[in-house]
Amino acid sequence: MNSMNEILAEVTTIAGELSVKEVTARESIVSVEASMLNAVLELLKRKGFSHLSLITGVDRIKDGVFEVFYTLFRWETGETLLVKSSVSRDRPVITSVMHLWPTARFYERDVHEFFGIVFDGNPDLKPLILENWKEMPPMRKDFDPQKYSNEHFPDRSYETEFLVEGGDENE
Repeated sequence: MNSMNEILAEVTTIAGELSVKEVTARESIVSVEASMLNAVLELLKRKGFSHLSLITGVDRIKDGVFEVFYTLFRWETGETLLVKSSVSRDRPVITSVMHLWPTARFYERDVHEFFGIVFDGNPDLKPLILENWKEMPPMRKDFDPQKYSNEHFPDRSYETEFLVEGGDENE
C-alpha cells in the first residue's frame, strides 16, 4: 500500500510542483493546474482514491477565477484528498471526469447550474433544480439575490434584520 507521501511524490512527477496543505493526518488539499487535472485524478484513482464524494465550486471573483474542488476518498486508509483547480471566470471551462467516475455527471451538472462552469465532455449539463432559470447562475458572487427577488416577486417584502440582537438566554 502506498503512503500519502509516496502518492503525492508520484503526482508531482506528473503535474510538476504542487501546493499541498495538510488539514489533518488523513486529509490534505492539493492544488493542480487545470491542464494536469485529469492526469492527476486518474493517477489518484489508480492509487486507491476510488470514491468521488463531491465536486463543487467557489467563486473567487476578486481573482477572476472559479475554483473547482474534487473530494476523493480512499476506503483502505480512510484518507481524504481535496483536489482543487482554477478556471477563468471569463471562460469557465474544465474537462469532465465522467470517464473516471460516472457519478460525476450529476456533480458537474450541479456546478454548471449554480456557477456556470462548463464541463467539457459532459453531454448532460441540463438543470437539476433551476428549471426555466434565465438569470446568471445564482452562486456567482456578482448575482444580486435582492434584485432578483424584487424583479420576480414584487409583491413580497423581505426583512433584512432577521436575527434579534441580544436574544433571550434561554433561546
